[in-house]
Amino acid sequence: MVAVAGNRALGRIWALLGAAGATRATYTALRKRPPGGAVLWERKNYAGRTVHLHAGLATAAGTALAAATAPGLPARTRTAAALAVLAAGGCGAYDDVFGVDDPRRGFRAHLSALRDGEVTTGAVKLFGIGAAGLAAGALLKERPADKLLAGVVIAGSAHLVNLLDVRPGRAAGAVLALGAPGLLRRGPAGPLSAAPVGAAAAVLGDDLGERTMIGDAGAHALGAALGLAIVTGNGRRGLAAHAAGLIAAAAVGDRVSRAAAAV
Repeated sequence: MVAVAGNRALGRIWALLGAAGATRATYTALRKRPPGGAVLWERKNYAGRTVHLHAGLATAAGTALAAATAPGLPARTRTAAALAVLAAGGCGAYDDVFGVDDPRRGFRAHLSALRDGEVTTGAVKLFGIGAAGLAAGALLKERPADKLLAGVVIAGSAHLVNLLDVRPGRAAGAVLALGAPGLLRRGPAGPLSAAPVGAAAAVLGDDLGERTMIGDAGAHALGAALGLAIVTGNGRRGLAAHAAGLIAAAAVGDRVSRAAAAV
């Protein structure tokens, strides 16, 4: 029993420290040699200050690496974690880079453009993260209904954290608050909660200092990781409750973002 408890603690510690270390190392490397040049990753934040988006790529990479290598996780869980986090981060980075001048926001705007024959970066993100969430859910659950609910939770969690990314530290702080209770969960939920918590903690200071922002890449990747932890730690009733809450949050996304900005 003591050995089992030790293995569980080791998995959480590995994921927490591994994510923090990998995120910080990637962040430092990106600052020195940003892919495509520094200008590609520079943005004006809400206050008009120039910041860079390196924290987003770094947290996505750190979270995925830690979740996929944490001790004690089944192979299917590792695969699901790498798939969901990297896909969410990749789709978010695509929108960060190529959707910067698109003023359209929200599901309705991007779906409306799609009906008119225009594939926006937001639509790519929406369907890409949704598909990855469903694929990851299929790896984690056995029954069709549970697979579907798991996909909704993973994609919905990614979207929720992105809704909160409206001011410095809001999204990263939310990841810490939402992920911390999961550190006490048994099974894969513990390490899968620890990975995004460690990654978010590694860049929180720079985010609050308005030197960087996590952007869509980081917000979606961290949110997807939280969704994975929820999925592995809940049965059908828990999944249904979380899915309902996330769908409701998405439906009033503007209000959620405004509330986060006002905090």
